[in-house]
Amino acid sequence: MNKPRRNLLKFAGVAGGLEAIQHLLGGSLGGSPAYATQTYEVTHSDAEWRALLNPAQYKVLRKAGTEYPFSSPLNREKRAGEFVCAGCALPLFSSETKFDSGTGWPSFWKPLENAIETHTDSTFGMTRVEVLCRRCGGHLGHVFKDGPPPTGLRYCMNGVAMVFKPKS
Repeated sequence: MNKPRRNLLKFAGVAGGLEAIQHLLGGSLGGSPAYATQTYEVTHSDAEWRALLNPAQYKVLRKAGTEYPFSSPLNREKRAGEFVCAGCALPLFSSETKFDSGTGWPSFWKPLENAIETHTDSTFGMTRVEVLCRRCGGHLGHVFKDGPPPTGLRYCMNGVAMVFKPKS
């Protein structure tokens, strides 16, 4: 087997292992999601969240999981409209701020006013800025400082954490 292929298989094994560990722990490595200690406008018991969300939504929104890159149909969504929280239907992002980051996740350069909150996330041995729904505390993704003008920010969101509502 050639070296590049062997390295790719090693990387896939490590990535798969991290995903398996994350799944077994019920969320991100390194601790509980930020919303676990706060009270939000929309609250439900864990059993109620499980009943309200599909398994993929629950894993991301309530356990701070991450969907596989390039797996979300929202990554290819081009219509005018809004991206709302799959947990509480709060409008989060306008299609006007969406851009193709090439990362495999829906990306935006700016959230809607009063839609999100952020917290420091120190999982996986790095410090990132976690993005949560302001109303229900659902984990949406992370924000990075490598986006386009005018903000220079890239809100890298899990598509499964959102629902697209086309403009009527």
